[in-house]
Amino acid sequence: MTAKTEGSTGAPVAAATAQPAAAAAEEVRQAAARAAERSVAHLLGRQDAEGWWKGDLETNVTMDAEDLLLRQFLGILDEDTLRAAALHIRGEQREDGTWATFYGGPGELSATVEAYVALRLAGDLPDEPHMERAADWVRRHGGIAAARVFTRIWLALFGWWRWEDLPELPPEIIFLPSWFPLNIHDFGCWARQTIVPMSVVLAKRPVRPGPFALDELHTDPRCPNPPRPLAPLASWDGAFQRIDKAVRAYRRIAPRKLRRAALRSAARWIIERQENDGCWGGIQPPAVYSLIALHLLGYDLGHPVMRAGLESLDRFAVVREDGARMIEACQSPVWDTCLAVIALADAGVPADHPALVRAADWMLGEEIVRPGDWAVRRPELTPGGWAFEFHNDNYPDIDDTAEVLLALRRVKHPDPAQIEAAVRRGARWTAGMQCGDGGWGAFDADNTSPFPNRLPFCDFGEVIDPPSADVTAHVVEMLAWEGKARHPRTRRGVDWLLEHQEENGSWFGRWGVNHVYGTGAVVPALVAAGLPGSHPAIRRAVDWLASTQNEDGGWGEDLRSYREPRWVGRGASTASQTGWALLALLSAGERDSEAAERGVRWLVKSQREDGSWDEPYFTGTGFPWDFSINYHLYRQVFPLTALGRYVHGEPRPVPSSAPLPAEAAGARR
Repeated sequence: MTAKTEGSTGAPVAAATAQPAAAAAEEVRQAAARAAERSVAHLLGRQDAEGWWKGDLETNVTMDAEDLLLRQFLGILDEDTLRAAALHIRGEQREDGTWATFYGGPGELSATVEAYVALRLAGDLPDEPHMERAADWVRRHGGIAAARVFTRIWLALFGWWRWEDLPELPPEIIFLPSWFPLNIHDFGCWARQTIVPMSVVLAKRPVRPGPFALDELHTDPRCPNPPRPLAPLASWDGAFQRIDKAVRAYRRIAPRKLRRAALRSAARWIIERQENDGCWGGIQPPAVYSLIALHLLGYDLGHPVMRAGLESLDRFAVVREDGARMIEACQSPVWDTCLAVIALADAGVPADHPALVRAADWMLGEEIVRPGDWAVRRPELTPGGWAFEFHNDNYPDIDDTAEVLLALRRVKHPDPAQIEAAVRRGARWTAGMQCGDGGWGAFDADNTSPFPNRLPFCDFGEVIDPPSADVTAHVVEMLAWEGKARHPRTRRGVDWLLEHQEENGSWFGRWGVNHVYGTGAVVPALVAAGLPGSHPAIRRAVDWLASTQNEDGGWGEDLRSYREPRWVGRGASTASQTGWALLALLSAGERDSEAAERGVRWLVKSQREDGSWDEPYFTGTGFPWDFSINYHLYRQVFPLTALGRYVHGEPRPVPSSAPLPAEAAGARR
């Protein structure tokens, strides 16, 4: 009778239900706070004395193989380097004999060919079981002839492939004006830095015979270079294949004076873009091709340019405890540092904490205040940006600059005027790099030509830099923090994001995997720019995240989502991707939702005793699908940021009076 009476009023039952729910929520909050404290201690302990953070940047064994091939070509390959690199390469081989380009991914032909050749250099014999498995798989998947162009270029350097059977790329491309189709500025900066030295290599066609044959990697050794059929003339592929034939014919009639002038101009272009640390663009691939190109043009190994370049490559090596040597394709100190500062600040570390002030001082010292190649499209724009790497003054990037400014705004610096001036310059430069359609790319404005991706030469990865949702979102969020949520540039960025929402409610992730990354970036940006959590676009994103949450409470998305729709939003739970999903949910006002609570519980449960998280999966991208990255600091900074915001609430932008360029200045072109 008593139960019936209480049930009829509803009040006692509701109160009894509310109390356990409130207690459970408080339990989660306290667990999250303890996990955040452990994570803060771990992250603070990883800061360099100079103020920066940097995690390993793990890619795939082609970096290690090409490093060995470069040293073999230049005649400087030593036994210690060879042995350590081979140890790493062997350790990455899969049971079926192949090498993948990301953890848990399928075997990849070009990576397997290059790894196999590297192990042959190290003395592994073709009849050893692990080598037989690799060679058999390569033959079954088309052999060397089916590998990508860059792999076959490496093999051509040693006589394992014919130069005549590779696409042509004349060095005269250096002379094409910026308005002409397929000029070097039509390519993204990473491709531009590669094709200029590569055009020298293709013009010279050197052969330094390898110490062994590779017959076992051909489907038919009697015909190792089978002709490839032409696509229909009416198709883009067919048209560009025939253009390649015309360029091949030009090679036979190219005026010698013009060719020599092109090679000299290419050498000058390469040398002018060498960074202070000896590298090119802060990334390994352009560096190796630049060294080969300059060497072919007569620069000996003792020349200061060559010596500095080779020394810079040594700094890309990470030596493991077991002696294995892994090559980073790039290093990410600026990116890692600004993300670490945001994570620590949002987790409650005081704004004037010495670690944050040291980090701010280091970031201030990394500002780039001179023009780079980006100025070709924006000559009127005043410099003021940050790059990804230790040294890359020619190519500051928009994504890093936006996040650095968000980090600097979280620091209470003893010289606030210095912060204000740097932020003002950075915000103006970033806003001025807006593309004509309202979005932002990573390095250049309006780098959207449809032609470079059609070249037969470009069969690997993205070679242009169009606007992306993740970069645009970071810029919109930064501008909102600068008090510019109503500025026309910001509103056009918001419109671009709304127009590019996927049908399922997510956003595509260009520089992170994938829709979880894009959505985790866009939703906080839209909210910061003034959209309410009830906006239809945000509700659709919240629904999508809830629908893709794993049973264990975390989120994950496999790299195969870039090619196979069934993988979109699906994959093993990871700390970084769970962090991204939570950042979106929290900003949308879902702090008390079941999805957010389950996600926080997963982060707490999966945290290790030292306050860190483990994450073998690759959640970063260089080129979607083609080149994947495991940023080793992602697994630390993004979970901490999410836990910090769960415990302390959303960070609030600090209005600024920093002016932005006028709407007409370079915004519509």
